[in-house]
Amino acid sequence: MWKKIVGITLLVIVCLAGGIFAYLYFRQPQSAPPSNIKVDMSASRIERGKYIYNLGDCDGCHSEHDMKLYDFPVPEGKHGAGQIFPVLEGPGTVVARNITPDPDTGIGKWTDGEKIRAIREGISRDGSMLFPIMPYTSFRHMSDDDVQSLVAYLNTLPPVRHELPRTQIKFLISLMVKGVPEPVTQPDQTPPKSNQALYGEYLATIGSCEACHTPLVKGQLDYSRKFGGGREFRTTMGTVVSANITPDKATGIGDWTLERFQDRFYKHRSHTGKPIDPADPEKFTVMPWENLSKLPPDDLEALYNYLRSQLPLENKVDTHPI
Repeated sequence: MWKKIVGITLLVIVCLAGGIFAYLYFRQPQSAPPSNIKVDMSASRIERGKYIYNLGDCDGCHSEHDMKLYDFPVPEGKHGAGQIFPVLEGPGTVVARNITPDPDTGIGKWTDGEKIRAIREGISRDGSMLFPIMPYTSFRHMSDDDVQSLVAYLNTLPPVRHELPRTQIKFLISLMVKGVPEPVTQPDQTPPKSNQALYGEYLATIGSCEACHTPLVKGQLDYSRKFGGGREFRTTMGTVVSANITPDKATGIGDWTLERFQDRFYKHRSHTGKPIDPADPEKFTVMPWENLSKLPPDDLEALYNYLRSQLPLENKVDTHPI
């Protein structure tokens, strides 16, 4: 009798496991057809697109970098040309594609609607999903105007012929991330700058501040420790840990003035292009200081005020452990 019960139980477990596996294997990412939009290529829209390109640190993933210089600048002629991610550990071989208008190796044949869908929804031109190291879960909150501006700027990048392999993700991970893409179904507007809290939150979202400055628990962001820092990034030069940017006075930015906050960004304007000093504690970082040092003072003020409105978390972080 017991053997029969055990046998039936095992059979049920196997069937359930098989059903779950089949669902994960055969399901397709959520997607919607791209729009037929042709973006406005006015000078003001292109300029705004360049701003969004820098804020979202598109070069950080989609360009090669000179690792011998401060802030790892992009060599001339390499902006947006793509790269194979130089990670030591990860889900497989992750490739940030060539996003220049080259027709053969870039996105020169993509429609503007296909580009917008990829940026905000994580669906490539051929309908396949983009691995979510591409922050489309944050970019999905990018306003209609700003995503169109970003595409307008991408359209102006010099075409670079740079052929890259396709991303190859480990099998089980590739099954688990299929549920990440999600169509954008509602219009979205850029928050007014007059609403500092809302605009600051928008900047932090597009800049993926939360993703980097929130620690991981079992591979997932621990939102109970939002902006508390402590997330480790392993690079070819060593390990760097994100800082606590909550308004905790002892371990975060609680005692920082606005001027100190702005200066923390602007001091990097003088670093760009200089050789790295091995004795400098900022000799390597994943923070895109070169791009963020270009933010205007009022935008940094909005970001400062938004961060100061968050829950203070006590978490002393050594950003450059030995």
